[in-house]
Amino acid sequence: MSEDAFSSVSLPCGRVLRNRLVKVSLYEHLANLGGGPPNEYLHSLYSVWAMYDWGMIMTGNVQVSSSHLSLGRDIVIPSLWSEVTLAPFRQLSEAMHSSRRTEESPLAIMQLNHAGRQSSNFLGGRYPFQPALAPSAVPMRAKGKGLLVDFIYWLLFQTPRAMTIHDIDELVSQFVKGSLLAVETGFDGIELHVAHGYLLAQFISSRSNKRTDQYSSSEENALRLLQRVFQAIREAVPANFVVGIKINSADYAQTGDEERAMKHFLTIAQWQGVDFIEISGGDYESPDFLLQDPVKSRSSRQATFSRFASQATKALHSLPNARERVLPRVLLTGGLKTPGIIQEVLANGDAELLGIARPAITAPDLPHLLHNTLQQDPQESSAWDELFRPGPVIQLPLFLSRLTSLLPAIPLVGASVEMSWYTMAMRNLARKHMRGEFYPLSGSSPIPDYGLGTLTALWEMWFWLSPDERVGLRSYWRVAGGIALLFGVLLSQVFLA
Repeated sequence: MSEDAFSSVSLPCGRVLRNRLVKVSLYEHLANLGGGPPNEYLHSLYSVWAMYDWGMIMTGNVQVSSSHLSLGRDIVIPSLWSEVTLAPFRQLSEAMHSSRRTEESPLAIMQLNHAGRQSSNFLGGRYPFQPALAPSAVPMRAKGKGLLVDFIYWLLFQTPRAMTIHDIDELVSQFVKGSLLAVETGFDGIELHVAHGYLLAQFISSRSNKRTDQYSSSEENALRLLQRVFQAIREAVPANFVVGIKINSADYAQTGDEERAMKHFLTIAQWQGVDFIEISGGDYESPDFLLQDPVKSRSSRQATFSRFASQATKALHSLPNARERVLPRVLLTGGLKTPGIIQEVLANGDAELLGIARPAITAPDLPHLLHNTLQQDPQESSAWDELFRPGPVIQLPLFLSRLTSLLPAIPLVGASVEMSWYTMAMRNLARKHMRGEFYPLSGSSPIPDYGLGTLTALWEMWFWLSPDERVGLRSYWRVAGGIALLFGVLLSQVFLA
């Protein structure tokens, strides 16, 4: 494992990762409410990860449309470019490369996204009850959960408006603009988010795409928009600029069509210029990707990712003339929570890059410490497991837990309860760095606050103001409306999670 995980790997564009450990995208919830540029909290958070020998570091969602945010505090591509508007992005790329930038610095990747119909009401960057854009006018629903849950989803997500061809043309331009901003501000590449039920994934899925034109979800059209976006970006950026794609294997599994997933994977892999394909899954209607349960560390979802990655990697290298082809690298994300699983993935050739998500929060220095542990005693499994310590299992007080048994559960809201702890852990990492409490390569691992309570985490996550917002509330209607809605969401989380 030590040779594989910490060996360098080259991408088709020519860029080289110093090792195969990738800090993949995590939703930070740290930008200004209503969306905006990276701020000092984001700069500090990514400076922490950059200290510790990751091969590649990805941002969380960077939205290409300011009117289609997810949970309100997204980084957004600015509409107007100037030294003032580009400077925060340049600072972020510099933070991700670390102050000791060399050829061994981690690659800095910006994840580009458009939320589509998953852009929430009030917090999505639009006026209240203004519909979001989507392939078709198919509303968000949690099937089989009852009328009350349907009402909550109706309140949080309006029935979207089906996109016109003009809207689609504008969307392509927005993704290209985001990629060019990444080039301009010093990022090494971008990743297109085609997972978790966001807009590009919505066009592929027959559940959300009911179109009958050239952008339908039929077999000949399902990848048309993604291919158009990808090719437009590849033509606009330098040849050595990394372009990756994150796909949604779980979405295919939900519809029982894994054969279609493999076909799409192999089609994308043969597009000239794809550097890596990340395999993930889940969406806001079935938000399992937000949940963690240490007791179920080898869940069916996790097994789906691993099995699909293994099959996809083998199929990729079985293509005709595979040895002569320049093939993308396979990045597996989800469930890599123990060194044993990492060993198994690498030994079996299930993936070539290893995506680490929440363990990067509980142990941001994981690559450095893991490398040292392997050098000292590769057989000391207890030391390995300590590096992958999970966050706490979030539980409500007993009387509230009994009350929730009488009420229907809202999948998205319940997932948000757990997400709040990790959000606060990231915010605290940023605070510690801002206070000068991180000492690179000192051998002391930062430990998050495992004593943080459920209600405290929820309150801190939703009712926090960034430094800019404390100075002046520039978007009063968004802040006021958002806080009112979030108060309702908070109550829902307490009583319905």
